[in-house]
Amino acid sequence: MIRLFKHYIPNAVMLLALFDIALLLASAEIAWLVRASQIGSLVGPMSDRWFTLAGFVVTVWVAMISVGVYGSDALRSMRFASARLLVAVSLSVIALSFIDFVLPGSTFWRSTLLYAMVISVGLLIANRLLIGGFLGNSAFRRRVMVLGAGDRAMRLKKLGEDPGCGFAIVSFIGMNEGAQVIEEAIPRAAVHDLGRFVENLGASEVVLALEERRNALPLKDLLRMKTMGVHINDFSSFVERETGRVDLDSVNPSWLIFSDGFSSGRAISSAAKRIFDITASSLLLLITFPIIALFALLVKLDSKGPAFFRQPRVGLYGQHFDVIKLRSMRTDAEKDGVKWAEKDDPRVTRLGRFIRKVRIDELPQTWSVLKGEMSFVGPRPEVPKFVGDLEQKLPYYAERHMVKPGITGWAQINYPYGASIEDARHKLEYDLYYAKNYTPFLDLLIMLQTLRVVLWPEGAR
Repeated sequence: MIRLFKHYIPNAVMLLALFDIALLLASAEIAWLVRASQIGSLVGPMSDRWFTLAGFVVTVWVAMISVGVYGSDALRSMRFASARLLVAVSLSVIALSFIDFVLPGSTFWRSTLLYAMVISVGLLIANRLLIGGFLGNSAFRRRVMVLGAGDRAMRLKKLGEDPGCGFAIVSFIGMNEGAQVIEEAIPRAAVHDLGRFVENLGASEVVLALEERRNALPLKDLLRMKTMGVHINDFSSFVERETGRVDLDSVNPSWLIFSDGFSSGRAISSAAKRIFDITASSLLLLITFPIIALFALLVKLDSKGPAFFRQPRVGLYGQHFDVIKLRSMRTDAEKDGVKWAEKDDPRVTRLGRFIRKVRIDELPQTWSVLKGEMSFVGPRPEVPKFVGDLEQKLPYYAERHMVKPGITGWAQINYPYGASIEDARHKLEYDLYYAKNYTPFLDLLIMLQTLRVVLWPEGAR
């Protein structure tokens, strides 16, 4: 994997993205040449239109990231990838047409855009048919040897069976530490020289998946493999890197303390984040005020009660604040106390179901962002009653409040809406990953992929 600003990106995804960028540039140039030849215009050197070409490439590529073209589902299914590519290219062409309307001459002619769209879709799909298959092959994955043959090793085996994963397990070594779950695991006693064995397998990484480390770590062998250039990783760090979440079943306080993350050098990043929040929330409030006003009126007409809904939530360092949303439930929804939302919740109004699906009910929260109580990106702010219960039942739940809550977040784009303790546990794993690895780059990635959640709101309730 490639680590970019503390966030890991699979090698296959990075290579596929680089091929896509090159093909988008080729599509734009071919479209320009075809249209120029049709109207008898002089083509001129490519350097004369580099700004236009770069604008096309960046716009389409950002749209591809936003709609999930590089997600695991798109890597597994050609049909899924093709559908998302069509949406991404269509959205980017609309965006480029709008830019040309506002700033005439800043993008392609409309006819050239049509050619570029058709050519790029064809080349990008061909790229996935020809290159994507090779990148998904085990030859392009990191070769990993696992020390352990218990439940943790089995979890890694299942993770490695995912077609979208970036590693291939070449061997399991049973360390004689208890029940052996992996039948094909090689007993440690059968391997005379572990370092030479790793070298013969061509493994680039060794993962410690031991159920109990006490008196089980082969320190001499690990040191030898380390000096040979083999990367040694513990189970929790490996799972965090591969899944983008902190595994609550395996972490302990010492791992959280000594692992990379929760950096103190966030002052500049936090200041930049706050400047962005103020600027973006001001513009968004100005742009969306007519939409908020219109739906506030519709909410009043659709059901009795106020247009806006206020509710105490837990924010940074556990401080309480009032979140503001467009009301999507009946006014008596909490007459029996606060409770989890349900699928097809009967408390949701007719209009409420629509505004929840398209996330319009979230727009008034921008005011909380402007005031500094929330950020655009961060863990979802929860009700105090839920927080009290979850802190009793889930380890490290309080640590999610070390960053500001957000309108969108790493958990929101990676896990569907949850309404149970088990769902809260899964979302906490993503929230802890965000709190541990926060960078402006990760914020940008989350905001781009929020478009995918809005367009395909599978988890909205």
